[in-house]
Amino acid sequence: MTEKTIMFRDERNLSPAIPAVLETPTGLLGDALARPLHDLRISVTDRCNFRCVYCMPKEVFDKDYAYLPHSSLLSFEEITRLATLFVAHGVEKIRLTGGEPLLRKNLERLVGMLAALRTPGGRPLDLTLTTNGSLLAKKAQALKDAGLNRVTVSLDALDDATFRRMNDVDFSVSDVLNGIEAAHKAGLGPIKVNMVVKAGMNDQEILPMARHFKGTPYILRFIEYMDVGASNGWNMREVIPSAEVVRRISAEMPLVSLDANYTGETAARWRYADGSGEIGVISSVTQAFCKDCSRARLSTEGKLYTCLFATRGSDLRALMREGRSDAEISTAIAHLWRARTDRYSETRTINTEGLVQGERKVEMSYIGG
Repeated sequence: MTEKTIMFRDERNLSPAIPAVLETPTGLLGDALARPLHDLRISVTDRCNFRCVYCMPKEVFDKDYAYLPHSSLLSFEEITRLATLFVAHGVEKIRLTGGEPLLRKNLERLVGMLAALRTPGGRPLDLTLTTNGSLLAKKAQALKDAGLNRVTVSLDALDDATFRRMNDVDFSVSDVLNGIEAAHKAGLGPIKVNMVVKAGMNDQEILPMARHFKGTPYILRFIEYMDVGASNGWNMREVIPSAEVVRRISAEMPLVSLDANYTGETAARWRYADGSGEIGVISSVTQAFCKDCSRARLSTEGKLYTCLFATRGSDLRALMREGRSDAEISTAIAHLWRARTDRYSETRTINTEGLVQGERKVEMSYIGG
């Protein structure tokens, strides 16, 4: 076999050289802990029109914050090229994220390009998008027409005052609910509604949210407040464990545990005992699911991150813009995944200590959730 060295660049330009075999690997990839590559999350913009306190707090992401210039973003063609290579390695699900992905101009065109991809077995991808819902009412039908399968919508409270405190831009609950309804009418389902639960801020909304979405076509999911990035001032005392969320709901509306849809699914599933729908809980803090994690993340400017809590990524955009072949880039992806040992949620401390001095975890707005 012919071997060649590919140099990767990360945020500090210190990534090691990785030897790469120029033959595209075949078969399913497994990382160092035998976890397959199943999901790819692609951030299409680092911008957002919300300033949620757990993601892009206003005191950091203010009017002077320097966002990436458009020339730094992956083009739709570059995204599709990389997605094609990931699909060849076993990816079956692609999620578009941000920032707020619907702020990316002409996003429907990218959706159409990705919807045309097929797995090696000839199956269409599970193509999804996570949004804050602010532009969803306007965009839902066009996204469906372009080939998007479904959406996940963030909604952290039903009480308008609480929700406005969470998004910190005075955006109303009714506008998000209108977006959810428009997505449902367009056929973008099953729709999932994500609620990040932060103690002392919106945990009183757990039961109202459960009551509201019980008996609807929508799947409500409760997410533990996580220590993502370095901007949200995370504190373990503000985490409401998922077990407590399930306890509160089940005391009023009995729940029954469900099996996962597939290995590596982030949410533990529960259904209402009376058959009136299901909820999910995502427990990255208290019940780590690293052992089954099958997700890779592609940042807005083309860096590959193998963990949500990573401190640096590997620059795939540079390989493309240097003229590397598909075979070279595909092999580089394979080497990166095979070397993956990430299991941050299993090893975090109460203060998320232990980072190399001078390193910071990447912000969620840069690589998506």
